Amino acid sequence: MKLNSINSNGCSVCKTGKENYTTFIAGAFRGTEYYQYDYRHTDGELFSTVAKSLEECRKQRDEWLSKKQE
Repeated sequence: MKLNSINSNGCSVCKTGKENYTTFIAGAFRGTEYYQYDYRHTDGELFSTVAKSLEECRKQRDEWLSKKQE
């Protein structure tokens, strides 16, 4: 699900068990595109990251989920 903004008034709008993401260009890094990614776990905890690809964001989320289950 790609939205123009994944925040409202500075707070994530990510629903429980879902992911939201959007892309942005970081001017300080000479036009490199990044993904801002949120995932809200079914327990309500929010995972948020920024990476150069959606695949990398999801990899980081999966690692976070694995650590949560330990």
